[in-house]
Amino acid sequence: MLTRHTLITIPLLLALVPMVHANDGRDLSAAREALARQDSDTDTERALEQVFEAAEKSYSLLQRGGVSLNYNFDYSYYGDQRIDLLIEPQRNSDGEIVGGTSIIRNADVQPAASHTFTNAFTLDYGLLNNVTLSGRLPLVAKYDTEESLTGYGLGDLSGTVRWQPWEYVPGKISRTVFGTLKLKTGDSPYEMNLDRDLATGSGYYSVSAGMSASKVLDPVVLFGSGSYTYNLSETDLNQRRGGSLLREIHPGSSYSFSMGFAYSLSYDVSLSVSFQGSYNDETRFVLYTPATDQKRESISSSQMSGIMNFALGLRVSPKTIANVNVGFGMTELSPDIILGLSLPIDIEGLKPSSRN
Repeated sequence: MLTRHTLITIPLLLALVPMVHANDGRDLSAAREALARQDSDTDTERALEQVFEAAEKSYSLLQRGGVSLNYNFDYSYYGDQRIDLLIEPQRNSDGEIVGGTSIIRNADVQPAASHTFTNAFTLDYGLLNNVTLSGRLPLVAKYDTEESLTGYGLGDLSGTVRWQPWEYVPGKISRTVFGTLKLKTGDSPYEMNLDRDLATGSGYYSVSAGMSASKVLDPVVLFGSGSYTYNLSETDLNQRRGGSLLREIHPGSSYSFSMGFAYSLSYDVSLSVSFQGSYNDETRFVLYTPATDQKRESISSSQMSGIMNFALGLRVSPKTIANVNVGFGMTELSPDIILGLSLPIDIEGLKPSSRN
């Protein structure tokens, strides 16, 4: 039999072990023109699932025919300081350049910030006792203070299959295999006017696969996951970037992992701490310059990102647990502040009755 603490920590674990998806590449190297204002969608995806019933053969996914609908709200903030320098060579009284030194005539520091709000609805369906299908619909709103730009609309739709090949045995490590397909349904950053719009999607398709594992040490649950994401290339683009046209983008693959623990303070309150990291391979851009009738490549270097996350789980009703999380980025490419809320939506009225 499962203890009271186990029934609390398992649903919290399932809510706090996200499948980390690949972020859009942002160039901090000399090829900044080709990568101008490429925002990263750091959407922290959590799936709050029903806890399984103890039975002869039990799994930690939804039971066959089970349906759950969950709402997630996420806010991320990127802050930066942009420095504009006016540097001129040193000249004599006749206006001739002298020496090898330059003079800074003007230095202007301007704060810049990017705000991203994501409202996402996730529908889970238990195909089998050990197979769950999920679909995620995100609605994204963005605001950039530097250019006073706003963007809002549908994000990238995604579908996920979770499979638990081995039944759950109390006291043993539980393992779940998952695969995700993400569509490019959001506004692409490579097919819009960068002077007027902000992207709500990544701009390309991606496929990811991985495994998550957990172990219950009542009242503590240890968990971790790892995944690989392959991003598909996009061709036949025609986006103007300065004096060139962006023709192709070849995003690199990414590797992600997360680990942490959840602790049950009482029947109604749980705490968790987790770390999420990812490595994104270099991204290659192909640009065409009509003036010279030449193509050139611009490559963004590989990148590392890391996020520390703290979450509080509160039981708001006998069958409902709401999770509130606060996080912060640990690398330059990670968001400075992350806030999130997840809770299930009651859809009991939509389910067929047991008599049917």
